[in-house]
Amino acid sequence: MEMKKVILAVDEGKGTEAVIKTFADLFFCARPETVILLYVEKIEGKSVMTEMLGDAELSTLKEELRDTEYQEQLDRKAKAILAHYSKKLEELGVLGIQTAVREGHPADEILKETVEQAADMIIIGSRGKRVHSLLIGSVSREVSQCARIPVLIAR
Repeated sequence: MEMKKVILAVDEGKGTEAVIKTFADLFFCARPETVILLYVEKIEGKSVMTEMLGDAELSTLKEELRDTEYQEQLDRKAKAILAHYSKKLEELGVLGIQTAVREGHPADEILKETVEQAADMIIIGSRGKRVHSLLIGSVSREVSQCARIPVLIAR
């Protein structure tokens, strides 16, 4: 199976370094035509329990936050993370880098991006920035169970 389009799910956690290293090791000789760095903005805070919100409630919350300082902070953070990892990939000689930012539940948004981009593979870290997978289930586990394409979980 030829891998023409690969999605690298990135965030500010340590797992993203493993994603980049795994990608570099796996595709050392034959690079995909397109590499999509995907960052999912997640609305969070001490008083916001987004995991308990349905799609309609989350959509309403996103709409209320649009054009606020909080949203601007999220956007700046996403831009900085994507720029950092784009530069790392460029230093490795990777071409065809695209970046994407989505808002919402990370697993859902990764799966949606995969379908919309007609990607051939997803590489995701084994653990995000938080250790709460026992309560809500890990993003990597949900993506690997629901994706219709190969998912490589990097450690």
